[in-house]
Amino acid sequence: MYKILAINPGSTSTKFAVYFDEKCVLNKTLRHSVEELSKYRSVINQFDFRKGLIIDAVVAEGINVDEIKWIIGRGGLTYPMESGVYRVNNLMLEHAQQGIFGQHASNLGPLIADYIALQIPNARAFIADPVVTDELEPVARLAGHPKFERRSIFHALNQKATARIHARKVERRYEAMNLIVVHLGGGISVGAHKKGRVVDVNNAFDGEGPFSPERSGTLPVGQLIELCFSGKYSFDQVQRMVVGEGGYVAYLGTNSAQEVQQAAAQGDAKARLVQEALGYQVSKLIGEMAVVLDGNIDAILLTGGLAFNNDLVDYITRKVTFIGPVFTYPGEDELQALAMNALRVARGEIAPKIYAPQHQ
Repeated sequence: MYKILAINPGSTSTKFAVYFDEKCVLNKTLRHSVEELSKYRSVINQFDFRKGLIIDAVVAEGINVDEIKWIIGRGGLTYPMESGVYRVNNLMLEHAQQGIFGQHASNLGPLIADYIALQIPNARAFIADPVVTDELEPVARLAGHPKFERRSIFHALNQKATARIHARKVERRYEAMNLIVVHLGGGISVGAHKKGRVVDVNNAFDGEGPFSPERSGTLPVGQLIELCFSGKYSFDQVQRMVVGEGGYVAYLGTNSAQEVQQAAAQGDAKARLVQEALGYQVSKLIGEMAVVLDGNIDAILLTGGLAFNNDLVDYITRKVTFIGPVFTYPGEDELQALAMNALRVARGEIAPKIYAPQHQ
């Protein structure tokens, strides 16, 4: 039996789970108040605060920590890498601390996993399918000017896990299918999965693509330039318009998709329009990814928290069903996805990769 600890640090929480093979024996979320986190200048400075909480909580549940030999954390904003499971090494730790592509709670994933693994004899630390998973084809990288390059930063862990779940369901290999996978959450990403590789996807971290509950999505570039140079807004204010205070927050004053759904169902015309506009933009991007895959689509998969919204799912499905069959896998279980990736390594089904980025 393989005993696995999966760790997923969030902006205001630390989620972790213990698995004995495929069985989850502990799943816990530690919430962190604004007051607790305000003591730290950055996410990375929260490392000492968060690292001990996990071991203490596991011990409190009566689980023998020394028997857990496989520790896997969510990957952070390091240099881009192909999908897969990676052994945590010193270079990865250094780049996670630096936040090569930005500071995010996920940067704590490899740091905490490595720390805990060092406390347990013969334990090993890994990450899997990090947000910087990059399998873009060369033609997809060109943005329109040599000073800009399209980046692949998206919900890789959940997209890949959902794709593999669907492949098993239809008794096919993920690596033999063409899929469009849509993560519908606080951020939205739409990926073209071509035979096991995400060859094109919007940069959900920077707010590219459809707007979402908290992000503006791709804005009209001319108007954005005018706003930036108007002298009315600071860099931080514009950044918050794009990520954090865009989408539902800007239009309706809330980031709760459930509140918007309820308002729309009760006859609020503005809420209904905004919710449909989100679905409209998602559907358009699905169409773009169908072109990327030359129209050869085995399935369109909708996942993430917003996939619980039947009205939104029905709207998107009506728009895109001519492209391919639509399947819904609502919610996300990133801890399970992490644990199953570790289990694949433990069983020798796949070999862990080495983090050694070429373009530093």
